[in-house]
Amino acid sequence: MTYKLSPSDFAYLYEECKRCFYLKIKENIPRPSTPFPGVFSALNSMVQTKLIGKNLKSLSKDLPDCTVINQEIFVESKIVPDTSCYIKGKYDLLCKNPDDTYTVVDLKISLPSEEKIEKYKAQLYSYKFALENPTSGMPVRITKMGLLIFYPENVDFMDETSKVNFPPKWMEIPADEETFFKFIKEVDDLLSGPVPEMNPACKFCEYSKIRNNYEVEY
Repeated sequence: MTYKLSPSDFAYLYEECKRCFYLKIKENIPRPSTPFPGVFSALNSMVQTKLIGKNLKSLSKDLPDCTVINQEIFVESKIVPDTSCYIKGKYDLLCKNPDDTYTVVDLKISLPSEEKIEKYKAQLYSYKFALENPTSGMPVRITKMGLLIFYPENVDFMDETSKVNFPPKWMEIPADEETFFKFIKEVDDLLSGPVPEMNPACKFCEYSKIRNNYEVEY
């Protein structure tokens, strides 16, 4: 049996509740979806679209010297070595570097913080692995990964409109292949085992427990 892993699940679902993660991946029982505020989706989409064809360094001298060539493309990897898992997901941006290698970028509309590097490193490295080890098409050599973060700094009102300043910030994800493979092996071991116990800190597990008790009593 093989397991399809979505990189976007690593930062939140896997860290929040191993049971919910297990049920989604192995039993196809996802958590109830939580609506994402439409304004963030709209901002994210508009920013990505405007970046196509631009060199990131033209936005800020602190950004990488690379040109955005692709936006929101699905990728699927071969099986990760020594596991039963493969990666399938959609990266935000792919940029071409001057030396013909590539940078994979995850765009965030959120407050920059150093903690985000640790939080999203498995997600970014998963895209790197999938791009370098695709099930079809030519592999792409990724030499840089990072978060491109936009957060409002100030707002001005003029000419019957409001203008919000979103200065970009780059947070690079260090390459650490050994840690990535170790993490995917940890995920594989979890999925190969029994259903994890309910997590008392997980509101979805708590709801499921209350519901099951109610149905038994009823």
